[in-house]
Amino acid sequence: MGIEFVTIGDKLARPIFTSDGQVLLGKGVVLTAGYISKLKNLGISAIYIEDDRFQDVHVEDAISEETRREALQNLKEATDYVRSGKKIDGAKIKGSVNGVIEDCLNSHGVLVNLMDIRTKENWLLPHSVSVCVMATMLGIARSLDRHRLQDLAIGALLHDVGLTMVPKEILDKGEDRLGAEEREIYEKHAEEGFNIIRRTGELSIVAAHVAYQHHERVDGTGFPRGIDDGDIHLYAKIVAIVDLYDKLINGAMGAKPLAPHQACEVLMGLSGRYLDLSLVQLFLKNVATYPTGISVRLSTGEIGVVVDQNRSIPMRPVVRVLLERHRFVEPKEYDMIKDTTVFIQDVLR
Repeated sequence: MGIEFVTIGDKLARPIFTSDGQVLLGKGVVLTAGYISKLKNLGISAIYIEDDRFQDVHVEDAISEETRREALQNLKEATDYVRSGKKIDGAKIKGSVNGVIEDCLNSHGVLVNLMDIRTKENWLLPHSVSVCVMATMLGIARSLDRHRLQDLAIGALLHDVGLTMVPKEILDKGEDRLGAEEREIYEKHAEEGFNIIRRTGELSIVAAHVAYQHHERVDGTGFPRGIDDGDIHLYAKIVAIVDLYDKLINGAMGAKPLAPHQACEVLMGLSGRYLDLSLVQLFLKNVATYPTGISVRLSTGEIGVVVDQNRSIPMRPVVRVLLERHRFVEPKEYDMIKDTTVFIQDVLR
């Protein structure tokens, strides 16, 4: 539910974490005026609220809250080590990554349903964990074996570790608004990340190349080396897609966040130029274009909530309608594969 529509007395249906994995507000907390104000100040635009009308709806996540929290905490420790000039504890990173892989393999290929709630205080850590999860899910869809998944997931989790060396004022400014000198500093993060990972003995050089190449473009216009399609590693191509998708839907580096379906359109528009076309197509088959729990306005004028996914056509989910012409009605559902004349017109934040 959009934070603007939350009322005093509503109960949280899912916990809210800080960027380093600490619980900010737990599941079941009754929201007060103070809590709602604090959430707005933190830049949180939507939260999950308990609603008796949706008791049967289960929002599936590829990884458990415990796995996500552990990954955030270990990544926070790793970035702190980098800032202080110490080496990353590769064993802890591998442990976190193995937990992510295990959860993703046990999720039986659920559609990526990224609706994690993050604050604007430090976007880098939750962004990196989400990129790791999405890259792992895409790697599974690409039929990578367990050993290859580990290298991919480590590279994905640490793909932006070089940004810890970039001044905060540059990261806060926004990628599109950087001057020439600022952009030069920003673009060094890819090589910095490569060097940080390769100096960590327990981690493979393949994972280091993910950090090095995730800003390269298949048409050769990326950075840091301007290599093209044939020279970019498969894992870096995967991370390039999910990195951009997560930034688009969460508004990283000062950008305005897009709805998931809008972000999917951006990815398709960049396919074949910046991004690998076949991998983008595979990703779009495995992402919930309209995530479960999101509020939508239909072409009929009705307003409802996405309550289930159609894996065969992710852009056509199941929507439960509760509001018609500004009045509440008895709940009814549209399965948009069967109800072919009904379309999602807008996503309500």
